[in-house]
Amino acid sequence: MPTLETTVDGIKFPNPFVIGSGPPGTNKKVICKAFDEGWGGMIAKTVSLDASKVINVAPRYGKLTGVNKKEVFGWENIELISTTPFDQWLDEFKAIKDQYPDHVLIASIMEEYNKDAWCEIVERCEAAGVDGLELNFSCPHGLPERKMGAAMGEDPEILEEVTGWVMAAAKTPVWAKMTPNVTHIEDPTRAALRAGAHGISAINTIRSVIGVDLKTLRPMPTVEGYTTPGGYSSVAVRPIALRMVMEIATLIREEFEGSRTISGIGGVETGEDAAQFILLGADTVQVCTGVMKMGYKMVKPMIEGLLAFMETHGFETIDDFKGHALPYFTTHADLVARQAKAQAEKRAAVAAKAAAKQAEREGITVDDKWDGDDFVQQSDDLVSG
Repeated sequence: MPTLETTVDGIKFPNPFVIGSGPPGTNKKVICKAFDEGWGGMIAKTVSLDASKVINVAPRYGKLTGVNKKEVFGWENIELISTTPFDQWLDEFKAIKDQYPDHVLIASIMEEYNKDAWCEIVERCEAAGVDGLELNFSCPHGLPERKMGAAMGEDPEILEEVTGWVMAAAKTPVWAKMTPNVTHIEDPTRAALRAGAHGISAINTIRSVIGVDLKTLRPMPTVEGYTTPGGYSSVAVRPIALRMVMEIATLIREEFEGSRTISGIGGVETGEDAAQFILLGADTVQVCTGVMKMGYKMVKPMIEGLLAFMETHGFETIDDFKGHALPYFTTHADLVARQAKAQAEKRAAVAAKAAAKQAEREGITVDDKWDGDDFVQQSDDLVSG
């Protein structure tokens, strides 16, 4: 019987389904709801030392739907990190761990380019009892003027320095959350891992404009007639996320001896989606927008779907198929060479078969070709007319 239990960076997860940092983890009440529904872990909404600087607007979401306007393929947000005071979050972290001591609670943290601030937020979150830390280097639209989020994550040199500050202060596992809004995801990934991060979370949202209202002629989501580019998520980003997870997993195998971990993010809504991320090297998968679309109960069919996949293929654990698909990526030039070789072998086989049939039609001309098993047929083949 397959099991979804897995240990990642020393943290024991009952299953690999983790709620990603965002609105579904915005306070104690919803985090406890997630644990009750059976999620394997929770990454709380990103916190900072001074929440008074964080001011949200409304509306702040946009959807990309199908022709029927019901199925949501894409989701944009211009939401910022948590508006809850940091001291309140510390109280809630403690209360959650008191109530759910065996459940995985990870703090997502983000700060300015300031060593003291990063060390303080690390130490105070860990003192509140969280099981690990995720460094938000990837929010694409919020607080760039403070050099936070993606503004920091797009600069490998700064990212490496900040990760180093965190690793010097942290006592729990640390994951660095990558922005996809870079040319090569390997560059910030390499910087974070070189600085000592235990794992990588990828991807955060893709910088986007969800659309333009053709009645008002204003971009959306519209706030007092204006907007700002936001972060794009949901199932439409999954192919991009899968590609980047593959690239990160390949980097880890080639440059870090496979010793670091990955939490895959991007359009995961089913157990089959999760299986694809794990096949490409992820240890866990995160879901955020999916919960906003379908609610916390979605984890149950996801668990069932992943278990069914494992049972079909005879896999007993997550490790049995983690990274299984990675060896099958190559260059386009190699694909051309492989196909040419396969086609040549096929033509040769067809030619050989045709020659054999032609020889059969011509009949036996030398005595050593007689075969005891086909003697009667061979005799009939030599009959004229």
